[in-house]
Amino acid sequence: MTSRGSGASRRAAVVGTGLIGGSLGLALRERGWHVTGRDRDDERAARAVELGALDAVGDDPDAELTFVATPVGAVAGEAAAALKAGGVVTDVGSVKASIVEAVGDPRFVGGHPMAGSEQEGVEGADPQLFSGAVWVLTPTPGTDPAAHVLVRSVVSSLGAEVVELTPDRHDALVAVVSHVPHLAAAALMGLAAERAEEHEALLRLAAGGFRDMTRIAAGHPGIWPDICVENRSAISDVLGRLEQALASVRALVEGEDRAGLLAELEAARAARANLPGRAADPTRLAEVRVPVPDRPGVLAEVTTLASELQVDIADLEIAHSSEGDAGVLILTVDEERVERFRGGLVARGFKPSSRRLS
Repeated sequence: MTSRGSGASRRAAVVGTGLIGGSLGLALRERGWHVTGRDRDDERAARAVELGALDAVGDDPDAELTFVATPVGAVAGEAAAALKAGGVVTDVGSVKASIVEAVGDPRFVGGHPMAGSEQEGVEGADPQLFSGAVWVLTPTPGTDPAAHVLVRSVVSSLGAEVVELTPDRHDALVAVVSHVPHLAAAALMGLAAERAEEHEALLRLAAGGFRDMTRIAAGHPGIWPDICVENRSAISDVLGRLEQALASVRALVEGEDRAGLLAELEAARAARANLPGRAADPTRLAEVRVPVPDRPGVLAEVTTLASELQVDIADLEIAHSSEGDAGVLILTVDEERVERFRGGLVARGFKPSSRRLS
């Protein structure tokens, strides 16, 4: 075998060959990577080879990067095993704080692609699944910068828009935008199915709104018990706030408060219309150079600040100084967000410079 990171073909490993793991394998192989993988279900791993998602079944001690695509409860153990080989490891779990803490290794970069499909298993794998999707990374002050940059560059090469958050911040946000919506959809679907004799007639009457709200309840239920246990604090908090919001709406309905209901609905409509868009216009980019000291966590500090300020990083490079202990982060961002980003960096004590890319 070639040494890690050298040779004509880069090498990656995928642990877990379901929808996400299979899609990763397909996407990486399309880009010239040699991909080895395994699954707790040997038949599923063999099927991944048949479908072109893997080159071979098994472990690869020369893998430059390993993706752990198992249920949340198994991620920490699989990541620890993969790290023993010496490469960089990331995961795709939708809970981050408990996993990052449990793994506790500089070469582990927590990740979560916000991508999915109506399909299940490796048969539904799609190499374009991550194109245009948000992929969250959760580096910490202890994350190795080289591991951080490697994971970010590979994820970006798959067409994903990278957003970087602290693990705790990630878990609080996905409770709002993913975990509680799934539980709410399941509860609403359960309400509709309470009386079996009415079920068929009710669903025949179901309009687009009901179908849209309950669509995610059709997702594979097997992953959700682990997610709910691992992120129980954030989920419980959001469920409590949702209960309060529903109680408020109930009071408006019971009180026949037309004005109050209209205000509530208009506010929701405006908020929905103002959801932020995705990536920056690639023809309007600027380069931001940030001199940084060689200290743990500085790269994570800069990239998570960019995410908090809604500044998309199209590209990132670390230029190390040949003398001393300083370096320069070179980031490519949307030129319309440059001043916002510069202001945030200055407030944190950095001294950035910028220029438009023609």
